[in-house]
Amino acid sequence: MIMKKILLSSILAAGACAMFNACSDDSPSPLTPSVAASSSSVDWLVGSSSSVDGNSDLGSSSSVVPGSSTSNSSSSVVVPPNSATSSSNDGPSQSSSSVNPTSSATPNSSAVESSSSAEPELGADGFPTLESYGPPPAEYTKDISATAKRGWNTRYWDACKPHCSWLRENANDVTRADTSSDAAYIADYGTARNCNIRDVEVPTFTLGDVSKSWFGYNGTRSACGDEKEKGVFTCTDMAPIAVNDTLSYAYVAGTADSKCGKCYHLQYDGHFANEMENNPPRETHKALKGKHMIVMASNIGNDVAGGNANLPAGQFDLMVPGGGVGAFDALTVQVNKGRDFNWGAGFGGFLTECQNKLGYDATLAAYQTCIKDMCDAAFGDAGLPNLLRGCHWFADWYKAADNPTYYIEEVECPQYLIDHYMSRFNTTTQTNIKKVTDWSTYKEGDVLDTLHCWKAGEAPPENGWQNPSAGCDVK
Repeated sequence: MIMKKILLSSILAAGACAMFNACSDDSPSPLTPSVAASSSSVDWLVGSSSSVDGNSDLGSSSSVVPGSSTSNSSSSVVVPPNSATSSSNDGPSQSSSSVNPTSSATPNSSAVESSSSAEPELGADGFPTLESYGPPPAEYTKDISATAKRGWNTRYWDACKPHCSWLRENANDVTRADTSSDAAYIADYGTARNCNIRDVEVPTFTLGDVSKSWFGYNGTRSACGDEKEKGVFTCTDMAPIAVNDTLSYAYVAGTADSKCGKCYHLQYDGHFANEMENNPPRETHKALKGKHMIVMASNIGNDVAGGNANLPAGQFDLMVPGGGVGAFDALTVQVNKGRDFNWGAGFGGFLTECQNKLGYDATLAAYQTCIKDMCDAAFGDAGLPNLLRGCHWFADWYKAADNPTYYIEEVECPQYLIDHYMSRFNTTTQTNIKKVTDWSTYKEGDVLDTLHCWKAGEAPPENGWQNPSAGCDVK
C-alpha cells in the first residue's frame, strides 16, 4: 500500500467482436467540436473541460518520460519504457520516489497478489514475471454460483488498437477513462496500452497537427484503419495467461456502454449459450466447469449483447489469439502469411474451423489437437510468442469451449492485468510528444521528439507581440 501511495503521488507530482465491432470506433470524433479540428482525428483540445489542468505546464509535460518524476524540456526527447533490452541510461530510476512503469505497485488496486515492497523480478519484456506477484487472492477462486448472475463468452482477436486506448471523446463518453483531472484519469487506469507492428509499446496519444496558434492531441492511429502496418495494434501480452490449473487472467470486450478498466470474476458452470435439450453441453464445456478467470475490460463491441432472461449478465467477447479476426482485421497485417493462409472462420476462428472439419461432437482431445496445429501454423514462426502461448492456452486451459457460460461478479483488478493495461507513455492527461505517422520503425530504446506548447494567453512574446492562442513552438 505504501508503494501505491508513493506511485500515485509521483504521477501527480510529475504533472500529473461479438468479435468484430470492438474496433468499430477507429476514428472517434474530436473532443470539443467548437474548436476547429480535423474530423478524422481524436483531438483533445485546450479549453475543454476534460483537457489540460489549469496549473499544468504544457511545455514540460513529464508524462512523456514513462517511469520518471523529472519533466522534459521542450528540447528533450522521450525516453520509452524500460525493458531488459534498454540501456540503463535510458531507463527510469528504480527508487521508490519515482514512477516505475514496470513496478507492480500501481494506484487504486487493493487486490494485490503480494504485500512485499521489494522490487519485483522482471521478465525479458520489462514487466514483472507472473510469479513475482505472489499468490492470487482467495476471492478470485471462491464459489460465487449461489449469488451471481450468469453470462457467456464469445471470442476474437482482431489485433486492432483497443477502444480503451483512445482518449475520452466528450462528456457523453461513459466508457473510457475520466479526463477531468490527472487523478481521475489515473483512478480509471488511463488509456490501455497499444503496440506497433513489432509488438513494441508506443504512445496511445500524441500532439496533433499543432501550430503556433493551435494545440490538440491525436490518438495514435489503429492498424485496422488505412494506416495498416504504420498504425498501432493490440499488444500481444494481452493474450490470456494461466495463473494455475484453475485460474487465468485475460482481457475482454464488453457491451457498447461498458466501462474500460473494470475487472470481473468469471466462474464457468459447464454449460454454453445456445444450449437446448437437443443441443446439450459438449465434453469441452464440461471440462471447463469449475475454472475461474479474472478479466479486465479493454475494448467494447457494438454487437456484444446485453443480458436476457436466461443469461442476465450478458456477453463478454474474450480476447484470445486464433479466436477470429472479425470484420476489422489487423492480425493478418501483423502476421503476414499470404493471401491463401487459413486463419479459420472470421467469426469463431480456429475452433469454428475445427468444428467444420471434425463436426460438433468430436472429442476434447481431437479439438485440442486441431486447434494447436492451426496455432503452430499461424504463430509458430511469427516472432510473437505471446500469440502462440495464448492460442495454445485456448486449447489446453480453456478446453476449446465454444461460447461457455459462467457466473460473474465485479472484483478489484489483479496487479498483473493493471500493469499490462496502463500506458507507460501516457501516464497523465497531457503529452508533448510530436505526432508520428509511421510507427512501424519504432524500436525499444528509440527516443521520440517533443515540442514546447503553451495555453492560451501564455505564448512566449515574439518581436514585442504575444500570440493569444494556445499553440506549440513549431519551427
